[in-house]
Amino acid sequence: MAQNYTVDKTFERIDFTKEEFEQSEYDACTFINCNFSSVNLTGTVFSDCVFEECNLSMAKIANVAFREVKFNQCKMLGLRFDECATFGLSLYFESCTLNHACFYKLNLNKTIFKSCTLHEVDFSECEMKEAVFANSDLAGAVFDRTILEKADFRTAFNYVFDPEKNRLLKAKFSTSGLAGLLGKYYILVS
Repeated sequence: MAQNYTVDKTFERIDFTKEEFEQSEYDACTFINCNFSSVNLTGTVFSDCVFEECNLSMAKIANVAFREVKFNQCKMLGLRFDECATFGLSLYFESCTLNHACFYKLNLNKTIFKSCTLHEVDFSECEMKEAVFANSDLAGAVFDRTILEKADFRTAFNYVFDPEKNRLLKAKFSTSGLAGLLGKYYILVS
């Protein structure tokens, strides 16, 4: 668990692959254009933090707490969010690349993915009530036994999932996205 406490500090253009990352509890901190690629963040706590234009690809996030954390224009390939601390988990993503990330079994109610690339992301068995996938590319994303009640897919694209294997009560879709729901029936929608 994090031992130090850092509050209201901005970290800019730091390459944590070359400089040691200090495990701490970060509160209301901003990270701008920092490189966390493959860095061990295990046990760190981020509360009310913002990551802008950071590379977090393949970072180790076991037992990391993300509480009210915003990611903007970040590269986040292969992150295992299913290993992070679940208490107080609250995330917001805008213009991020999250390809091959895993959110397996997480509670992501009301999570917003705005203009994100989510190729082959695993959302299996997640609870995602009222989640928003605004202008996000979901090519190859996996939704299996996922609770998507009132989720908003109206501007999302490239998604394909089985409505019989997911809970979609009052979920929102555009007519152009219907093909992604009917794929298993081999129906052509034009």
